[in-house]
Amino acid sequence: MATTTDAPDDAPAIGSRGLPLAFRGALWAGIGFLAGALLTMAIRSLIGLSAMSLEPVVVVGYVFSLLAWFLGVGAWETWGKGWLGRPTVAYSPSGWRRYFGFNMDHKVIGIQYAVFFILLFLIAGLMAMFMRAELIETGRTIFGPASYNRVMSLHGIIMVLVAVTAVSGAFGNYIMPLQIGAKDMAFPRLNALSFWFWPPVAALLIGSQFVGGWDTGWTGYVPLAEVNRPGQLFYALAFITAGLSSIVAAVNFVTTAVKMRAPGLTWNRLPIFTWSILFTAILSLIFTQAIAVALSMTIFDRVAGGAFFDPVLGGIPVLYQHIFWFYSHPAVYVMVLPSLGAMLEILPPFTRKPLFGYKWAVGGIIGISVLSAVVWAHHMYTVNADSVSNIGFMFTTEAISVPTGLIFLAAVGTLWRGRLWLKTPMLFALAVIFNFLIGGVTGVFLSDVPADVQLQDTFWVVAHFHYTIVGAGIFGLFASIYYWFPKMTGRLLNERLGKIHFWIMFLGFNLTFLPMFWLGLNGMNRRVADYQPNLESVNRFVSLAGFFLGISFIFFVWNAIVSWRNGEPAGDNPWGARTLEWMTTSPPPELNFDGEPEVIGDPYGFGSEQPAHATVTGGNGGTA
Repeated sequence: MATTTDAPDDAPAIGSRGLPLAFRGALWAGIGFLAGALLTMAIRSLIGLSAMSLEPVVVVGYVFSLLAWFLGVGAWETWGKGWLGRPTVAYSPSGWRRYFGFNMDHKVIGIQYAVFFILLFLIAGLMAMFMRAELIETGRTIFGPASYNRVMSLHGIIMVLVAVTAVSGAFGNYIMPLQIGAKDMAFPRLNALSFWFWPPVAALLIGSQFVGGWDTGWTGYVPLAEVNRPGQLFYALAFITAGLSSIVAAVNFVTTAVKMRAPGLTWNRLPIFTWSILFTAILSLIFTQAIAVALSMTIFDRVAGGAFFDPVLGGIPVLYQHIFWFYSHPAVYVMVLPSLGAMLEILPPFTRKPLFGYKWAVGGIIGISVLSAVVWAHHMYTVNADSVSNIGFMFTTEAISVPTGLIFLAAVGTLWRGRLWLKTPMLFALAVIFNFLIGGVTGVFLSDVPADVQLQDTFWVVAHFHYTIVGAGIFGLFASIYYWFPKMTGRLLNERLGKIHFWIMFLGFNLTFLPMFWLGLNGMNRRVADYQPNLESVNRFVSLAGFFLGISFIFFVWNAIVSWRNGEPAGDNPWGARTLEWMTTSPPPELNFDGEPEVIGDPYGFGSEQPAHATVTGGNGGTA
């Protein structure tokens, strides 16, 4: 952990005794909310308004609560005091306590992200089971249309946030500094701050259900979003908070990748996973402001009588969609690029071959990132039905398949005539290729204006979206977990349980979502709790397959819990990989390496006479 302390050497670390700092943060957050709420009511009374108006009180109270939360979890002692010239202390207790406070070690933060987002993923998956239970037959099954839409909306936003953040948050934080030979991230305090935005996000989304929830889906479209229940406000505040975390993290990732690479680590030697994290961060840094603007405008309309989107007052509802999708289509690649990078990172050690077309793969990542900025309106073909702009967006959308194809080319070329070692990480990496291929091919139909007019708002879109985000993004998350778990814990996940998890998840996923293309072609609308009776048999099959898919995660959770403490010791490099993270102990020491890394060769030079990728001088030394 690259941090210093100005406190005396014998000063105890904060949070080393008593309750973890997260509990203190929750208490301070409650006090902060009360202070903000009382201040808002007092000001409203002074200017002649009704003191108690729920939404203004919630907005101001939440801002105070968020600031108090940060201070309570340790930001004050480790950071804030320094602004006033007072001594700061580090938060570095041993054991499990270090995960429940403002810890600045990038490895701790990576594990915080991993565990937190796996828990959110499981919660969202449970909601999906309830949705499939409702759709198992026509008519009302377990809840009515309004409740279904609220559950669907909450499931959607949680899964989107998991897909956007899980791989980059967990493995970008833990692995990327190791891959480039850095001792930590460029801004350790900002790094800790980026994680501690997330518990308030989860609290807002879950708490929204106690004030009526919301039923706009994860997109929060106006005008419904401006007249919906108070849960809609909680959604907007949560999404903005998540966006702030993304921006803070993106600044850190870009700076770290650009400025903190080990000597000799030139751009043409940079591991492909780090390339994917770098451009994911660039996309987040450029586009996340758009979603914050759209949702802030919605809040202003709801709370302060604004007229951005109210047509009666001269507002333009379609403006929301333009701003929302200007962020949200690049966000698709924020979800997918880290998983594609992880897939390409895993293939070389499990085929014992160099990464095929390394420069073309990097070009594919850059090309996807650039073109993602000019395709947003393909989500709005039916809205802009008479606009010639649809033609331009159709061509840019289809053009993005070219850089995507370069990544497929690199993957298939690496597999060609390789000696495949079919361990669990490799199985998940292969699944990413298969699933994303289906997602890409079916997306071509939606990129074409005439086809999209017929398929939009049907289960074809549901299936395509899940093949892209779950089939690539979430399968990539599990590929990353099985691949880097030994580095993070020093132990291997159980291979038998891992393969059971994989095969049930892979078969269950495809049995669930492939039939949805047929349902969409036959007119089943998404975001609706009922459907035509002639589609019941296929929906029953899809629901049963979905329950089968859900079972797979029981094996994963059990495997992770047991292996964390009692798994087989992994050693420093169980996969025989060449990149720098495998040149240190598992788990790594506090400053990552016992010596100074220096890069001298290709990170993927398997089966060649090239020199080792790097050496570590001093300490125990070593090469990879």
